[in-house]
Amino acid sequence: MDITRILLEECLCLIISLTSPVDACGSAMVSHALRSVADCDVVWEKFLPSDYKSIISGSSSSSLLSPRKRRIYIFIS
Repeated sequence: MDITRILLEECLCLIISLTSPVDACGSAMVSHALRSVADCDVVWEKFLPSDYKSIISGSSSSSLLSPRKRRIYIFIS
């Protein structure tokens, strides 16, 4: 049974966001459907500190001009 066909994407995002960044990356390797869910900004925003916007506001990194939450997580980790 393929769980990605039963649960809505929002539910899968919530489930993965309750794990860890390592688990989110691991789930992305399990299936194509989980990869798209594990890369969602909703998931990665849960892993970011509450003050992440102030952390990146002073950055001059060009990789954060159009930031994805996963990229921000990698940048500030």
